[in-house]
Amino acid sequence: MDSNVFKGKWLQIKGEAKKQWGQLTDDDLDVIDGEKDKLIGKLQERYGHTKDQAEEEYRNWGQSVRN
Repeated sequence: MDSNVFKGKWLQIKGEAKKQWGQLTDDDLDVIDGEKDKLIGKLQERYGHTKDQAEEEYRNWGQSVRN
């Protein structure tokens, strides 16, 4: 998902992110605030993913949210 689209739709898709990644807290989601890099960083932090793994999860999730 394009970063600008992600930022613009964050309020709408925040709940979907919470469903996808249950270890993200509401505070995490507020901090992320629609910024791709922050989401990827939180995925690394909460799930122990490498940057590549977190980016792959983001891409896959972004495609499912878009559809």
